[in-house]
Amino acid sequence: MKRTTAREIAVQLGFYAAASGKTVADIVDDFFDKEYFSTLADVDELYAEYPEKKQKDYIIRLASLVEDYRIQIDNYINKYSNGWKIGRISKTAVAVMRCAICEVLYMDDIPNATAINEAIELAKGYDEPETVSFINGVLGGFMRGELNYEAAVEAETKE
Repeated sequence: MKRTTAREIAVQLGFYAAASGKTVADIVDDFFDKEYFSTLADVDELYAEYPEKKQKDYIIRLASLVEDYRIQIDNYINKYSNGWKIGRISKTAVAVMRCAICEVLYMDDIPNATAINEAIELAKGYDEPETVSFINGVLGGFMRGELNYEAAVEAETKE
């Protein structure tokens, strides 16, 4: 299973946990039950391959970190969404942005550019082009505003 697929499953796992009012820890055993997981493949090809241990750990870690730091992450989304409140943004777009910001802030093993680029690509499969542009703008603003991303990229290219 590719990391891109694992990331998308993490977005869906976190989305499902939030929608159900349960924690990721509450649902993870049932979600990753091999028999249950195989039934998901009948509905969505995303679940065609059961994740190996490394990918399963990544999925659980990402979904759990998003859950643990949701307030902080949502504050960044609110800050960079130019007047839009989270309640007005599509739930899928919010879930994608939460995962990207989480990877940037709390997962040092994921390159920042990869987290952002993967989020944009993932959003293209769920949202309208206008929403994808909005997500790109929010995440770009976050990177420039919080991490001075452009200066870091420029410094790397000069070395």
